[in-house]
Amino acid sequence: MFTLQDIKNALNTEDPQKTEHLARQAAHLTRQYFGRTIALYTPLYISNYCSSHCTYCGFNSHHTIARKKLSAQEIRQEAKIIADMGIEDILLLTGESYESAPLSYIIEAVQICKDFFPHIGLEIYPVEENEYRELFCTGADSVTVYQETYNRRRYREVHLAGKKQDYDFRYHTPERAAKAGMRRISMGILLGLSDPAEDIFALFEHLRSMEKRYPGVEYSLSFPRLRKIKGRDFALCTVDDITFTKIICLARIAFPRIGINLSTREDAGFRNHAIELGVTRISAASNTAVGGYSLETPQEQEPQFDIADQRSFEDIMKTLKHKNFDPVLTDWRRIDNT
Repeated sequence: MFTLQDIKNALNTEDPQKTEHLARQAAHLTRQYFGRTIALYTPLYISNYCSSHCTYCGFNSHHTIARKKLSAQEIRQEAKIIADMGIEDILLLTGESYESAPLSYIIEAVQICKDFFPHIGLEIYPVEENEYRELFCTGADSVTVYQETYNRRRYREVHLAGKKQDYDFRYHTPERAAKAGMRRISMGILLGLSDPAEDIFALFEHLRSMEKRYPGVEYSLSFPRLRKIKGRDFALCTVDDITFTKIICLARIAFPRIGINLSTREDAGFRNHAIELGVTRISAASNTAVGGYSLETPQEQEPQFDIADQRSFEDIMKTLKHKNFDPVLTDWRRIDNT
């Protein structure tokens, strides 16, 4: 296991031979445990209402945007369009509003999506263990939750209002999801909020403790970088491509068997490079606005962040096959969650 100093040394070195050694080691482990497979998923934003004030997010409650919540019919329409692309793994997302998108609303969305997708993931506000269990029994299979930053002081500085201010409640979310039966849990940090080396070390410690207590769960990691929203910077991310590549390699070496996710926050060139080293799961043909696939024009949309990789699902499939990767659309078939 890497120490904090190991991580700092790796991120700060300017020795190209050390960086190359890191990359080769990560690539070898990825091929050893995952072969040349890349799993694909697509996000579906169903509500952008938010009661929290997170300074870096386009959905925050102090940001004047057009708020929208999809009806059941609209969820079905968006889901069908995504499924018709060939996607079989969906990630449902909401803003941090317990009132506007209550548990009953999310349960209904899961029930609708069961008609279209073998795998349904959730990236919603953190809920209690019994609520995760109800979502699991309805048909949800996975939970994505990022601590954002593990630096408590910095966490307070960027989370100014709302339930998301509660650091400890968010920190224990993966444990509640695991106890509730969720099969896959994705954890991560938001690069650009705090010192990356310290956050990575804390994330690795958090994941390792989860693996020890809940070994039956499939885990994955994500390291999203802060991005512009409609061309505006809410917060700057100083983690460059080389440093980000090192972070991906460190994660692979520390955890050879876990998945590593990479979203369309990153451009096509970087994503094509990252899948050779450690990334095993990428989003495809993403839209980060509520109703963005069929209900609103690009001018009307209020995205959570700007998409950097604009390729269609078909183009991503062609690229993966050209690079001798096997795209994985789903790795299991639906069974009743009990």
